[in-house]
Amino acid sequence: MSESDHSETDESTSVPLLHPREGVPPVVTTEAAVREAADRLAAGSGPLAVDAERASGFRYSARAYLVQLRRAGAGTVLLDPIAVPEALAPLADAINPLEWVLHSADQDLPCLAELGLRPSALFDTELAGRLAGFDRVGLAAIVQRTLGYTLLKGHGAADWSSRPLPEDWLNYAALDVEVLVELRDAMAAELDGQGKSAWAAEEFEAVRLAPPPRPKPDRWRRTSGIHTIKSRRTLAAVRELWLARDELAQRRDVAPGRVLPDRAVVDAAVTDPKTIADLRARPIFGGPRQRRHSRIWLSALERAHALPDSALPPLAQPFDGPPPANRWPRKHPEAAERLHRAREALTALGEQVHVPVENLLAPDTVRRLCWGWPLPATSQPSAAESVDAFLAGAGARHWQRELTTPVLASAMTA
Repeated sequence: MSESDHSETDESTSVPLLHPREGVPPVVTTEAAVREAADRLAAGSGPLAVDAERASGFRYSARAYLVQLRRAGAGTVLLDPIAVPEALAPLADAINPLEWVLHSADQDLPCLAELGLRPSALFDTELAGRLAGFDRVGLAAIVQRTLGYTLLKGHGAADWSSRPLPEDWLNYAALDVEVLVELRDAMAAELDGQGKSAWAAEEFEAVRLAPPPRPKPDRWRRTSGIHTIKSRRTLAAVRELWLARDELAQRRDVAPGRVLPDRAVVDAAVTDPKTIADLRARPIFGGPRQRRHSRIWLSALERAHALPDSALPPLAQPFDGPPPANRWPRKHPEAAERLHRAREALTALGEQVHVPVENLLAPDTVRRLCWGWPLPATSQPSAAESVDAFLAGAGARHWQRELTTPVLASAMTA
């Protein structure tokens, strides 16, 4: 069924999903309960619905503080991995060989892998929605559209490291996996009707096998308000304060913004207090929670002052690869023309096959191709073969290359 043929369930006629069918199960917090849950899940049938809750914005780590599992014939399991970190081997033995169903799998797989939990096969309902051309791909939106249920909202951004977890939070968590397998079946049928099942299989496998993301360089440059700074010395002060804050946040396992807000980092770097008294006169730094860290922040500013000019960071962030596209018309107008043609062609292709452009091909891959064309001399005799080889080297899947190589080859050589 195509995107245009799929009729959306009206919100007024959808059925509110307020409570799990079998009720909210007790949270698994003991080694014996882990073994019992593993046996139950192993005896179930079909794919395994999986979700995990973290404490983003509250904790430094991205660890899982609650894991939700559901399988036909086994019911729902709510697991507290913090309580039984060394007792999860039986669970891994039971569920790792199964197909897992997750929504936005790339968000949860890393924290589950930290627990030794890794799927042998994967179905990502969010990614399935993108490939199917759905305009809204949040879990609640897709469940309502395909199954006719309205999911309970309200606790996704909660501090899941809290203990004990409130009953209404656990109810919400259980509902996240309540209909996930049903959703998987509906989305599989949708993809099959659109002739996209093979595309989805390649995408799911790429997500399943993706290595952990590499740490981004110069993460301190993402400090809010840093764009207002025009001095390298002041920029060095931001960096030193950011690094001090990050070390303290990691040691305490607290989100960095809760240790010291970005606006305070920029304010201290710009005003450059020279004494603890001056520092404490600044907004936020005079508060009772900040006063005990005054020496840490002042030492960071002193380190920035002590740096030789040669060690100061550049004002512009160094980049690996092409410069920002808005500079291309001046620096490399031919590349800018190629990028314009490539984007137009990919937009038209995306509309034709009902797939978002960013899922057709990673935007960074397109930029690198357009900037570096013509590619260094290779054994490839044609533009299409050169483009295909470049895309393969960049990690594009077979279905992506098959669709985009012809239009990109034309854009490169027009």
